Amino acid sequence: MGKFIFEKCGGIEGLYIIQPGVFGDSRGYFMETYNYNDFKAAGLDMVFVQDNQSLSSKGVLRGLHYQKEHTQGKLVRVTSGEVFDVAVDIRKGSKTYGKWAGVVLSAEKKNMFYVPEGFAHGFYVLSDTAEFNYKCTDFYDPSSEAGIMWNDPVLNVKWPVPDGEKPVISEKDEKNPGFSEDIFLNY
Repeated sequence: MGKFIFEKCGGIEGLYIIQPGVFGDSRGYFMETYNYNDFKAAGLDMVFVQDNQSLSSKGVLRGLHYQKEHTQGKLVRVTSGEVFDVAVDIRKGSKTYGKWAGVVLSAEKKNMFYVPEGFAHGFYVLSDTAEFNYKCTDFYDPSSEAGIMWNDPVLNVKWPVPDGEKPVISEKDEKNPGFSEDIFLNY
């Protein structure tokens, strides 16, 4: 049990869309959401130290977040609802520095997204509500948190926000600076 399909995402090194094996019958289903040995065999040899969960309403956009120190790799999934999830490469010297990739994650598809250290991350809620879960490779450090403006024109992320609408954004995220050469991480 617990076999996963690992698919590279967006031509950006380190990003993976992961589909777990789901075993269902008339009673419901069972699936592994993480198995160290299977991930290691796929070249993802990380250790998770913290799990987080959030609940958001339709139209909420969280991000783009990263930590300057204590950078976090994240294995993200949705357990209720649907989101558009985005990762932006901010690794110094990366061939894809400043590039982004996005994927729709849903409770129905049960898919996951692995975002390694050195990326800014955010998501936009497509369903009435969404429960978003993520495993992290380092602990949250409030003194190290940072962000990039969600609608930065240089990054030009194609968020699926309906025409004429504006996403619901926190006061803190409204103050995020634009993307610039001085935010990269030393990877």
